[in-house]
Amino acid sequence: MLAVSAVTPASVVPESTQQAIGYPTLFLLVLIGALVPVIPTGALVSSAAVVAVHQTAPFSLAMVFVTASLAAFLGDAALYWLGRRGMKSKNGSRWLAALRSRAPEDRLEQAQTKLAEHGVAVLVLSRLVPAGRIPVMLACLMAKWPLRRFSRGNFPACLAWAVTYQLIGILGGSLFDEPWEGVVAAIALTLLISAVPSVVRRVRKRSVPGQHP
Repeated sequence: MLAVSAVTPASVVPESTQQAIGYPTLFLLVLIGALVPVIPTGALVSSAAVVAVHQTAPFSLAMVFVTASLAAFLGDAALYWLGRRGMKSKNGSRWLAALRSRAPEDRLEQAQTKLAEHGVAVLVLSRLVPAGRIPVMLACLMAKWPLRRFSRGNFPACLAWAVTYQLIGILGGSLFDEPWEGVVAAIALTLLISAVPSVVRRVRKRSVPGQHP
């Protein structure tokens, strides 16, 4: 599913083979991306949706959605469990240290404030805002939320995240005849979206008096 077929009809990979390889690959990459947030999982889901749009199998898009949302949910749950172990340990853990390194103090304070005010709803938004997941997850850890409570809020968050990036892929797949063109467009759009928060923060810092060089 995730691989784009070659040029000649004789070398085209059958859809059944693409799916047999593609869905487990998508699941594994999204799962790893949830645990080690350096893989652009949103772009992966969008790319998979592009390919699914061009397939004849009736449930390709549904399978992309189920695979991506389940992998994201399980990855988040595993990372949160590892974070809780680190919180309970006297010496912490490398997983907890990695979470803290990806949550700047100002963003962590914002996440804690929003979590206290809005509760579980913040988890859904954190999955949709680029780089918003880790600060909110760390805020939940510091608030000592049990894994069950975190998972109840994170489940709809993962569903919303999978739908959002799948819609980006569907849009890209619908605009172009060739799957690879839609994949390029979907990746470019997801990377653009992920860059928006960073640009906004830089603009705000420059607009604050005394911050100009």
